[in-house]
Amino acid sequence: MAAIQISAKNTDEVLKVVKDNNITQIGLTFTDLRGKQQITYQSLGTIDKSLFEDGVMMDGSSIEGWKDINESDMKLVLDKDRIYLDPFTSQPTLKIFCDVHDPLTGEGYNRCPRTIAKKAEAYLKKTGIADTAYFGPEAEFFVFDNVKINVESNHIGHHVDSRELPNNAGRDYPEGNLGHRPKTKGGYFPEAPVDHFGDLRAEMVTAADSMGVEMEKHHHEVAPSQCELGMKFGPLRACADNLQLYKYAVHNVADAYGMSATFMPKPIYKDNGSGMHCHQSLFKGSNALFSGKDDDYAGLSETALFYIGGIVKHAKALNAFTNPTTNSYKRLVPGYEAPVLLAYSARNRSASCRIPAVTNAKARRIEVRFPDAMANPYLAFSAQLMAGLDGIKNKIHPGEAMDKNLYDLPAKELASIPTVCGSLREALMSLKADHAFLTEGEVFDEDMINAYIKLKMEEVELYETMPHPVEFYLYYSS
Repeated sequence: MAAIQISAKNTDEVLKVVKDNNITQIGLTFTDLRGKQQITYQSLGTIDKSLFEDGVMMDGSSIEGWKDINESDMKLVLDKDRIYLDPFTSQPTLKIFCDVHDPLTGEGYNRCPRTIAKKAEAYLKKTGIADTAYFGPEAEFFVFDNVKINVESNHIGHHVDSRELPNNAGRDYPEGNLGHRPKTKGGYFPEAPVDHFGDLRAEMVTAADSMGVEMEKHHHEVAPSQCELGMKFGPLRACADNLQLYKYAVHNVADAYGMSATFMPKPIYKDNGSGMHCHQSLFKGSNALFSGKDDDYAGLSETALFYIGGIVKHAKALNAFTNPTTNSYKRLVPGYEAPVLLAYSARNRSASCRIPAVTNAKARRIEVRFPDAMANPYLAFSAQLMAGLDGIKNKIHPGEAMDKNLYDLPAKELASIPTVCGSLREALMSLKADHAFLTEGEVFDEDMINAYIKLKMEEVELYETMPHPVEFYLYYSS
């Protein structure tokens, strides 16, 4: 899979890319409220300047959480600055990121996640605090050989399988069981043949890179069948775009190998779940605002501490965006390297906010560790930025750092430390009660927040009202 990165400064250059690469299809991509990338295709005969000037109409009522049927017309506005060649299609296909606009007003749609990310970046500049917010997510995922899902009125269950899972140690395979596999919690950095996915991950890195995502590394993660690719940090919206392409590459390369990848946080019981640690920093010009003096705690500036204070204060509301599934809260429990305690520390990975060690002061940043990759990146990044800015504006200090293993604290001391939410319902109710910081500068608005809560509560209610196999295990014969 060749790495062919492309760019264009204007419409003419985009059309030249179409011609030079014998493009027959243009895919117009956008992201829904849940964070899933959607797409519609235009054939070669429609690809001209008017496509970029006029946009493409779509039915907004067909996207969950968006328009009602009586006001369904929406418009996709092509972003010529973010184009890429799709390495997975049989027909030569150029894809373009799009923003969703209201065709009557011409304004960006208030429920379009990418539009919200643009507003967050504009608001940051308007505050005068900084020019750029940089994000660097670490999205983990699992890869399985076989996945079965049953959700019926009388049959609820799932089964996932991978040759790497410890439960297959004694299984008979037609070609023989070769025995090499990681133990439970024993998957961090083994070499092949214990690591079965080196070639798969390398192909994912190449695919993401070919679509313009600057990749840095890949490795096996702690749990069997768990992986991570490393991509370079970037400005908020561009980084969210990159994460969408990262996920696309992961899903499609796995599929091409006859496997199935998932960013679901906790698919395996009693082993580590998948998170998405979010590194973030603010810059004003070339000035790294999170970098303080050498004798400051971890070299952090007061601005950085206030930013952390905002994250900690609004963490429960942030959970609605950073941990937006019922499954997210099966990861956020003590004992599985999950950062449930709202504290900050230098190098301490048991804290929900860590300050990584750096050799260059400009690289000074914070790492928010509770998010997971089911998050809509545009909304999760924007919400964290807004919380951090609220902390800076209101000088919210996060208190003293916690430089001890937070999981080993005495019960009395542990009880005094606030925690993230314990369920999606709690997160949504927290967002309902605490969202004024998000509506500053009209980045988020009440309509969007209410629509999001309503959409996610449908998932909560389905989860809470459906019988679970564990309930049959516990109660059927009682």
